[in-house]
Amino acid sequence: MEDEDFRNKYVHLRILKSIQQYLKTDTEESAAVYPVRVPDDLLYQFVKLHGAEEADRIIHQIFRIGLTAWSDRLYSETFGSQKDLESFIDLLKKRK
Repeated sequence: MEDEDFRNKYVHLRILKSIQQYLKTDTEESAAVYPVRVPDDLLYQFVKLHGAEEADRIIHQIFRIGLTAWSDRLYSETFGSQKDLESFIDLLKKRK
């Protein structure tokens, strides 16, 4: 495996690991980046019906669903299978 390919897979593995950790916990330790774009009417109706806190919760839930889908695609594109991931982890252990 070429060094550049190895580095890219390593970075993707770290990203996937951090996403996995983020999705496991629901703490305030994560960073917040604003603004998040949502349809105006979605936000308006949620605030109107349920209040700002519930609107924030639902936007976070939508983000988590999107993050899960994106990380699944990243995993599939980078490693393809559990076997390939395990092989890369073995290679990573040998290089350290």
